[in-house]
This record gives sequence, C-alpha cells and structure tokens, in this order.
Amino acid sequence: MVTHHPSAAISCTEVAPYAAQVSQVTVGDSRYTYSESAMLGLKKLHISAQLMEVFLEIARNNTNKDLETCGVLGASLTNETFYATTLIIPKQESTSSSCQALHEEDIFNIQNDRSLLPVGWIHTHPSQSCFMSSIDLHTQYPYQVMVPEAIAIVMAPTDKTRNYGIFRLTDPSGMNVLKECEEKGFHPHQESSDGRPLYEQCSHVYINPNLRFEIFDLR
Repeated sequence: MVTHHPSAAISCTEVAPYAAQVSQVTVGDSRYTYSESAMLGLKKLHISAQLMEVFLEIARNNTNKDLETCGVLGASLTNETFYATTLIIPKQESTSSSCQALHEEDIFNIQNDRSLLPVGWIHTHPSQSCFMSSIDLHTQYPYQVMVPEAIAIVMAPTDKTRNYGIFRLTDPSGMNVLKECEEKGFHPHQESSDGRPLYEQCSHVYINPNLRFEIFDLR
C-alpha cells in the first residue's frame, strides 16, 4: 500500500520473490507495429511493475470526474540502461481529453537535483480507448528529440480490450511528420512518406519487479 502525501517524495517498491525476473513488455495487438530496438540502437528502459498501478490510484479522483491526469518520468542511466526511478505529478490543467502541465520549472528542478533524464510521460484516458491522439503525438515529439528512448504510457481504465499502452513515435516516419506539423489542438496528420504508422508499441521497455521509484506530487 502506498500512502499519498502531496508535495512529498514517496519511496515505493514492489515486494517480489527473490528470483523474480525482469520481463520485456510485449502486447500482442495488430493495431500497432513493434520497433526493432536493437536495429535502432535504442537502450533498454526499465520501469517498475508498480508504476502504472500506483499512477492510476493517484489519478483516481480525476478519472472519476472524467478528467485526464499526467505525470513525467525521470530516469537514471547505468551501464547503457535507463531505469525510471522518478514519477513527477506536476501542477496541471485537465479536461476529459487533454492535460496541460503547469510550472514546468518545478519538474526541471527535481530532475536536475537528481541528475535524471526525461524518458517520457504517462497520462490517463479516463473515458476513451487506448491510443495516441494528435495532441499526444505532439507532446511526445520533444521528449523523443531529447531522448530517443522516451516513451508515452497511456492508461485507459475503461477500454475493455486494452487498458494501457507504451508507445513511441516511429523513427524517422512519425518523427518527420511531427517535425513539420505546425497545427494545434486535435487535428488529422498527413501520412508518413513511407506509409508507416506515426507511432508504435515499444519493444525496448522492460518491467522490473524490484525497481524502486519515488513519486513527487506537486499539485
């Protein structure tokens, strides 16, 4: 059980058998393609087995009001592997289909103090299915420019077929489309030049049952 203290750090770890194994995220779904992480030269990214569950609990009040919640993932880099050790819940403005982080300097301060790299973000779709909207794609783009391994986790508790997804923009296909797009709000994107989807399910992410992480709730 995790006790939630606003504006404080919460240290949490999953109680797992000593021999528990780190497992690669593999979600069989024909709607999404899988990146060949080795071919792209992507480093492995480990996330805690508890991270998504804990985030859903933090977001519960907003979810019950049909409001999105977002958080930012910070990671350390050890032996060419990223370990997501920090979840930051910033001050934010939310609707049923969008979430905007406020006072981003507070996020940067936590990351800088702990020498963390921004390896992506997590947010809820409280009443929608599990997918990346046009706004989500634009949010993901700068993360992936900074850190190619950066991910976007979508939590969709009401989606009966798929309640979460771990995505990234296809590279270079989706990245090139987003680089050239200057539209705001919800809008259709043009197809990529090679016909590939604009985003895909990640294949470089691993669930680590023994990874400890901190939560900073700044709301």
